[in-house]
Amino acid sequence: MKKVFLIHTSSVSVKDLTDLFIEHGSDIKLHHIIDDSLLAEVLENGGVTSAVRSRMCKYYKAAEEAGADLIFNQCSSVGEAADLASQIVSVPVVKVDTCMAEIACETGHKVGVVATLETTLGPTCRLVEATARRMSQDVEVIPKLVEGAFELLTSGDRPGHNQMVLTAIRQFSKEVDVIVCAQGSMIAILSELEPLDIPVLTSPLSGVKRAIETLNQM
Repeated sequence: MKKVFLIHTSSVSVKDLTDLFIEHGSDIKLHHIIDDSLLAEVLENGGVTSAVRSRMCKYYKAAEEAGADLIFNQCSSVGEAADLASQIVSVPVVKVDTCMAEIACETGHKVGVVATLETTLGPTCRLVEATARRMSQDVEVIPKLVEGAFELLTSGDRPGHNQMVLTAIRQFSKEVDVIVCAQGSMIAILSELEPLDIPVLTSPLSGVKRAIETLNQM
């Protein structure tokens, strides 16, 4: 069986990602490394710190030493730290949002990126821009921070948070060709969104499928 190590900054996505790997893959053994202090430090400092980068590198090396065939990065906020960590291991690294960024760049010129956290918005915008350069696509990235939504969520008002994000997506859809949801957790609320004239992309499913494709090609 192929061993996949998932690096998480919280336990929120553990079940959903596990279910996706089970549904779409076979002969895969999943292992989860969870450090919820990573995201807390990123939020407190407004971005990835040297300490976060150091811990990420240690987790990647630990996964490799434990026999990982592939390492999967779950959190977009530390995606750039994952890029660094991927350089010190010899096994493939798949970021949850790479495939989503590629689809967005192939879909339209104006790519809208929606997030409730600045620390996720910035890295995701830079990912889309870098992806566009790599793919030689003419893309304009337009960021949209849903201010106040994260505070509602942390205060326990999930319905209020969901409504703010959904409203922002509806309004944003009139300005861009495709919308990228910077946080994978947004997939949970899109069932409440009526069909729009443009695609609204989330990362978990496409990210898992990319990981499985990578494993199958090994």
